[in-house]
Amino acid sequence: MPVLSPEGVLLARTAVDRDDALVQCAGALASLGAVGGDYLDAMRAREAEIGTYIGEGVAIPHGTHEALAGIRRAAIAFLQFPDGVDWDGQDVRVCIPIASRTDEHVDILSALARTLGDPEAAARLREARDVKTVLALLAP
Repeated sequence: MPVLSPEGVLLARTAVDRDDALVQCAGALASLGAVGGDYLDAMRAREAEIGTYIGEGVAIPHGTHEALAGIRRAAIAFLQFPDGVDWDGQDVRVCIPIASRTDEHVDILSALARTLGDPEAAARLREARDVKTVLALLAP
């Protein structure tokens, strides 16, 4: 299974706050078979250490270094929140949760950086209405 699969792209979600979004992010990774239920705690711990907002309405929540042993396989999900989520004062429209022990996810993060560097492409990513658009914008 690829690191980012169509099953991991969840569009038009709602979240009442950052923690609700984190619950959904951890749940998405768990449903892909990448992590166990305790990964949510590791994601919360990471946010307490350093926020994962990276700009352009995007956050990349992931677990702490201590959580690496609990990762079953590399996976990235894509959760879109069209109404936004308050992320420590930032408006997050897209969460890209990561579970990876090595560098399997680097190609997709590279594609994300390329996309976010182009304001029009970043807007297409935030406003995507179908899975195909997301996968095309994040293709390595």
